[in-house]
Amino acid sequence: MDAPQQKKRKTSHNLTAESVVQRSSLPRSLRFDKDLNVPAYNHIPNKKLRAQLSRNATQSARAKALLDDAEMLLTEEPGLMQPENDLERTWRVDQTDIEHGAGQDAGRGRREWKLDGGPYRSRYTRNGRHLAIVGSMGHVATFDWKTGTLHSELQLQETCRDITFLHDHSHFAVAQKKYVFIYDRDGVELHCLKAHVEPTRMEFLPYHWLLATIGNAGYLKYQDTSTGQLLTEHRTKLGASSAMAQNLHNAVINLGHQNGCVTLWTPNLPHPAVQLLAHLGPVTSISVDPSTGGRYMATAGRDSTVKVWDCRNWKGAIREWSARGGAAEVEWSARGALAVASGGSVNVYTSPTIQQPIHGSTQPPLYLTHPIPHRPLVSVRFAPFEDPNFDSSEADPFENRKARREKEVKALLDKIQPDMITIDPDFVGSLVEPSKLSITTTSSDGKAAETIPFARLPRLERLRAQGKADEMEVDTDDAAPDAQKLTKEEKERKKMRGKGKSSKRHLRKQLKKVIEPTSIAIRAKVEKQREERKAREKEAAGEKPKKRSALDRFASG
Repeated sequence: MDAPQQKKRKTSHNLTAESVVQRSSLPRSLRFDKDLNVPAYNHIPNKKLRAQLSRNATQSARAKALLDDAEMLLTEEPGLMQPENDLERTWRVDQTDIEHGAGQDAGRGRREWKLDGGPYRSRYTRNGRHLAIVGSMGHVATFDWKTGTLHSELQLQETCRDITFLHDHSHFAVAQKKYVFIYDRDGVELHCLKAHVEPTRMEFLPYHWLLATIGNAGYLKYQDTSTGQLLTEHRTKLGASSAMAQNLHNAVINLGHQNGCVTLWTPNLPHPAVQLLAHLGPVTSISVDPSTGGRYMATAGRDSTVKVWDCRNWKGAIREWSARGGAAEVEWSARGALAVASGGSVNVYTSPTIQQPIHGSTQPPLYLTHPIPHRPLVSVRFAPFEDPNFDSSEADPFENRKARREKEVKALLDKIQPDMITIDPDFVGSLVEPSKLSITTTSSDGKAAETIPFARLPRLERLRAQGKADEMEVDTDDAAPDAQKLTKEEKERKKMRGKGKSSKRHLRKQLKKVIEPTSIAIRAKVEKQREERKAREKEAAGEKPKKRSALDRFASG
């Protein structure tokens, strides 16, 4: 057999395999790309180590190649309902029509439970997977609202005012009649926080691990849930508060009071950082917009008004309108939509119409409305992360037990100190500006320059820097060498300034009457040193000292 025929047989292909390959393809995660820059480890003699290094390098190269495809997931802006013509209105669309049009997965989110023992207050976890509810009669329940799995259900048989999750759904706190109680996922009581007396509202700061509560006594208290100690408590001096919200951007607590004032608090200030008169009656609800970095705040009061505030200037409400049905409950969504629940309906307004300043009390254009007749609404919440775009490192709706444990450890290691909570959090990591109270001096050679702080400058230089060198009198010690010297009498008179009071004169006379052996010895020593100095000066001048005779001892007599 010749060589060409042998080569022809070796290159023969399987037609069945070729037909399958042409009509099928492997996923990109399993496809090996020849363009990947995978280093060769041929210099390593150990076969097992060489294979492991090659496998790791190939996997890393594939992950980098697939990174661009992962970033292409839902890059477009979030969509809203758009009317087809001028006669259509989005608020006329019913919830049933939205459920049919949104798809099967989005339609599953619509739930309705009829419970006794209300009114109820609700709270979601950070990832939006779990929900906790509490009734005023003591009914408490936590569950996975997407799958319907019930975690715990309690009948406390006493007044309960609020509920909140802690770092995850494994722990939650209930503001009961007298104290705050902490329970685990199964409903077992873990702690009783007796320092929080008669709490009305609660908020948990996830990045600082702080539980903030406000009670009927008007004390705002911060409890560190990682160490268990009471961090600080502030006396608001404004009585009980039934409205409380946190700014997710800077972790500042916003409180609404019975006199219509809204105050902003931080743990490191004993007084409110900001205080403003928002309503003519008690404030019923507060919420801060998370989509703009805490730039806007919405408040509702008993005067049946809803106001939107700009947190950058506090010069006044940029938007104000009346809400039907009395007191309202407000809540911002992660996308910037404002929900106002009043009476038996929930109205939703979208940006930028509610963020544009306008004079008067004109109601902004309505986006959605959801009537709930004969049901007075006291709490409204948006379920977070209902869209597929979510940050798994921040809050993962699909995390398992292992991921939750690793996330809890990482959160404890990245815990932020309470001293860093301020109105403007941008100062963290910024450089200190150079002090303006300093003077730059040049050396004699004219090259090296030295910056001297203002506190270390001589008095004359400080007065010159302040522009007071000509107005104020300068001491001779700091003055230039060619300055006019004061006489001995002027120095003594200047030294005795302010010492001519009757009390000072009386004290000086009393001191002169006291004769102590120590003062006599000091005077004799000073007199001897003076005589020795005069003798040295005369000897240096060339004067010969006179010889003393035997009769000189009687000269003084």
